[in-house]
Parts: sequence; structure tokens; C-alpha cells
Amino acid sequence: MAERSAVPKKRDEAVDDGTREKNGSPSRRAKRRTNPVDLDRVIHERVRLGIVSALAVNDTLTFNELKALLDTSDGNLSVHARKLEEAGYLVCKKSFQERVPRTEYHLTAEGKKALERYLDHMDALIRRVRES
Repeated sequence: MAERSAVPKKRDEAVDDGTREKNGSPSRRAKRRTNPVDLDRVIHERVRLGIVSALAVNDTLTFNELKALLDTSDGNLSVHARKLEEAGYLVCKKSFQERVPRTEYHLTAEGKKALERYLDHMDALIRRVRES
């Protein structure tokens, strides 16, 4: 089995995401999107961001793998995973493996898009703060 990492892959900064003017300053659209109020509150929480990030770089992770990666309790992980599931950002699959319950999670396409939007937002916010 390949080694898994909770650290997302480094994003390609050369991609033109439309958040920059020709002179390199943030575009109006980027400035609007950097309003801190616009943050995705579902993802903007330590455990939920950890879950989404871990699943962005791993196809699936079990409940116990996520619990170990995030160093959190069963109850805490369950509550946050359920919130992400209710938002449509991840899917939970329950099964049995040799009579032992097994819960696996994977990120949905909507969850991947939400993480991309969140990362773009944070990237633009960081740039804006550094430029001011």
C-alpha cells in the first residue's frame, strides 16, 4: 500500500486563475473574494479543513486513519465529518471487514471544488494583506 500524506500537493502558481491584473495586483474579483466574511464556514474549521485536506490527497481514508492523522477524538471527528457530509463535501461508506465495522470517507467533486475555492480565497487574502 502506498504511503499516504495529509499534506496537500503544492499548487501550480503559474496557472492564471484570473485573480491578477496585468500589472500583478489582485483583480477586483479577487479583492471581492478576499472579504473575510465570504469564507466557507463549513471548511474554515481546523478539524474539517484537516479532513478535506487529507481526503484531497488520498482517494479514501478510514475513520481510524483520519482520527490518527488529525489527532482527535471519535466524537469530534464524527461531528465534523457529518457536517461535511451534510454539505455534500464528502461521502461516508460503512461496511464490515471480518465482522469489524469499517467507515471510509472520500471527497466528492463538490468537496474538491469547495477546497479549491477556499484555497484561492486564502491565497488572495494572504497576498492582499502582504501588499498592504
